[in-house]
Amino acid sequence: MTFARQPERVPPAGMKGGNGLSVEVCDASAAVLRRYREDCAEACFMPAQSPDWVSAWTRHTPHPSIIVRLCDGQGHLLSLALEVVQKGRFRIARFIGDRHANGNFPALHVRLCDGFPKTHLTALRDGIRQARPEIDVLVLERQLRECAGQDNPLLGWPHSDSPNVSLAVNLDGGFDAVLARSSGKRKRKQHRSQARKLEAAGKVERRLARSRAEAEVMLNAFFDMKAHRFAQMGIQNVFAPDAVKNAFRTLFGDAAETQDPRFVLHGLEVAGKLRAVTGSSRTGDRLVCEFSSIADDELTDASPGRFLFYENIQEACSEGLKIYDFSVGDEYYKRLWCDLETIQFDTFVPLTGKGRVLASGLSAAARAKHLINNNPRLWRLAKALRRQLGSAHR
Repeated sequence: MTFARQPERVPPAGMKGGNGLSVEVCDASAAVLRRYREDCAEACFMPAQSPDWVSAWTRHTPHPSIIVRLCDGQGHLLSLALEVVQKGRFRIARFIGDRHANGNFPALHVRLCDGFPKTHLTALRDGIRQARPEIDVLVLERQLRECAGQDNPLLGWPHSDSPNVSLAVNLDGGFDAVLARSSGKRKRKQHRSQARKLEAAGKVERRLARSRAEAEVMLNAFFDMKAHRFAQMGIQNVFAPDAVKNAFRTLFGDAAETQDPRFVLHGLEVAGKLRAVTGSSRTGDRLVCEFSSIADDELTDASPGRFLFYENIQEACSEGLKIYDFSVGDEYYKRLWCDLETIQFDTFVPLTGKGRVLASGLSAAARAKHLINNNPRLWRLAKALRRQLGSAHR
């Protein structure tokens, strides 16, 4: 077996085996990203492994980005877009975007409908290990088990349930049917009441970012809202790093200037001020809410966030979508709508001896978090402790 690693041009092969498989592990150069986009034209993937997402994050992340590509005699089989991060004495490779990447699914060629042999996974693991011997562990979290009828091939590696549930709304039958399944009479009444309260403050407009400038305004408002909210809760602000902000500015700004955007921003503006913002991705017949936040001001009690979700879900139904996905996280406002639960999975694959130690620790930590998140009493205690620790450091 031979390996090649060439950052500025696409190598002809990274690893070749007698079974006809080859593995390439390349730095995410412009040429490699172009090929990734070409491969995705005939592949199934979720938004956080889409070419647009990967391109935006590789442009801004401070961490080295790599594309892992598995092929057979017929061509492309599977690709993974990863970032390589130093964690203490360990170096890990994770989905690019880290905690912002949810519902992950690798770019899997559509011809793979009869399963994924373990020999392919072995070749994939060994190819990464030999091409990048400095990587100790693959940390592949928050993965979907299937996408567009295709099973996730990474289920063939040891895995466990992700700590947090993912919630979604079945849109079958349209908006009236959705409301009929989820206390519709009460929701309509609340929505009318919210509208009256908001309109009393001034003009109410639900906006879609249709230009880079509009996307910038909505994202800046969102970042400010989220920073304030996280500070109140005593939670680390995962949107604070400039690299994260700039990746989202590129992603949503680029999308806003296309005819059929795959990433969209909606904002609820009242009296000339944004009071709620959602950022969503579109894939197939699904709209995925990637993030959301509301302003903490005199209109907070009018629930502008719930008002915007109502409007977003209603529009998704009018467009013929089948799923409105709230993504990872179990929150009360999601439960008001959701009738679909998905348990995603995590995979920790050691590539070195010390990587086995880290993989074992990460698995144990994930199991403990799963236990806490799924025990109401422990979860209340954990949130209270988090608030206290946050207050102590402010």
